[in-house]
Amino acid sequence: MFKLMRNTIAAIAVVCMAAPSDTLASDEDPWAIWKQIGVHALMRHATAPGTGDPSNFTINDCSTQRNLDDTGRRQARETGKQIRQHGIPIDTVLSSQWCRCMETATLLALGPVTEEPVLNSFFRDRSTENQQNEQLIARLKGLPEDSKALLITHQVNITKLTGIYPRSGEIILIRLDENGNVETLGRIMPMAK
Repeated sequence: MFKLMRNTIAAIAVVCMAAPSDTLASDEDPWAIWKQIGVHALMRHATAPGTGDPSNFTINDCSTQRNLDDTGRRQARETGKQIRQHGIPIDTVLSSQWCRCMETATLLALGPVTEEPVLNSFFRDRSTENQQNEQLIARLKGLPEDSKALLITHQVNITKLTGIYPRSGEIILIRLDENGNVETLGRIMPMAK
């Protein structure tokens, strides 16, 4: 009986090790990772129901865009609260010009928000994705080494840069290596809705 249990446990362990994971390999606390020098964060805007934007989308008119709902607004406020409670010192908040990103960034209440066109979505027009990705890496390289930036953007932008498909409100922790390549270090799941 004991041998059967031991073999069963061993088989379960092998299956678990081989199973795909939705998280990164690191067991380190992502909040501790974020405090390390050179670590920045990408955040997908908080919950905004739907996909893409209406055909009459205009960047300066929020009524033509998909926007945060009450759940998304609560999510953004709670995320900002958690960041402050964990003592993450944010020096720079950059945001896509889309209203749902700007509202997320503002509701986080972590400091002044700077519009950053390189973070704008290329969901409808993939012709700019490589150029935007290169510009984003250059923007990150230009930040002071000891600074912490939080970049509010879209799923497509984050996936292009990291290979991760983030949930609404999810934070992906990154750092540039010595060759300027993006290292993905951790994930912080969206705050409770």
